[in-house]
Amino acid sequence: MQFASLGSGSAGNSFIVKQNKSLLMVDCGFAIQDIIFRLERLHETPENLTGILLTHEHEDHVKGAFKFANKFKIPIWLSYGTFKMCEKYIIKSYKIDLNIIDSYSAFEIQDFIVEPFPVPHDAREPTQFTLNDGNHKLGILTDTGSSTPHIEKILQHLDALIIEFNHDLDLLEKSEYAYSLKKRISGKLGHLDNQTAAEILGKIQYNRLKHLVAAHLSEKNNTEDLVKEAIVKKIGCDRDWIKIASQADGTPWQII
Repeated sequence: MQFASLGSGSAGNSFIVKQNKSLLMVDCGFAIQDIIFRLERLHETPENLTGILLTHEHEDHVKGAFKFANKFKIPIWLSYGTFKMCEKYIIKSYKIDLNIIDSYSAFEIQDFIVEPFPVPHDAREPTQFTLNDGNHKLGILTDTGSSTPHIEKILQHLDALIIEFNHDLDLLEKSEYAYSLKKRISGKLGHLDNQTAAEILGKIQYNRLKHLVAAHLSEKNNTEDLVKEAIVKKIGCDRDWIKIASQADGTPWQII
């Protein structure tokens, strides 16, 4: 099992996970040609994709999803709330295999068992996912304003974790953002700040993790150094072990 980020940040997010001939994309927040280019960097093509999982309806996660899925005949899995909020992107002529999921029920896609879980975020019915190939388990947690006992339960016993470290609270407070935007980002339905994300790491069994990837970093209100400092302080790992999913380059393939 292996995974990679195609890019992560406010301008677009997408991850891919591979096992044997199964290749799943989690979110598709880039335009079609950009997605194709980013896949090619990892020696993949749209034709190789088994399916697309969508976490929620915000544009940096669904920008190219429906046009891309229609063009290359790729099925999509998403919650009913996300579907309703994305109907405006689905042109009547599109022929897409849309699969509505229950946010609390696991399902299978070829070589993967996918377990969705609800998260507190300012979207209609946002979900995040774990993906299990029977031997290894990857967790993905972004676009979450705060933690919950259910999130912390789901993220136990992972071999790899992609987790949002969106902003540093001090940088956000001192930024030129409008007060309302600051409140949205730092609120319970916003995005994880460095300290809150590190606290989540402290509550799960991180000793089993082979890979830890920090994602969805704010370009203006965070730095890689601050992210790594928060993680090292909380779990005492080596700074070089921590990987950052950048907006421009994402990450290379990570083998679990």
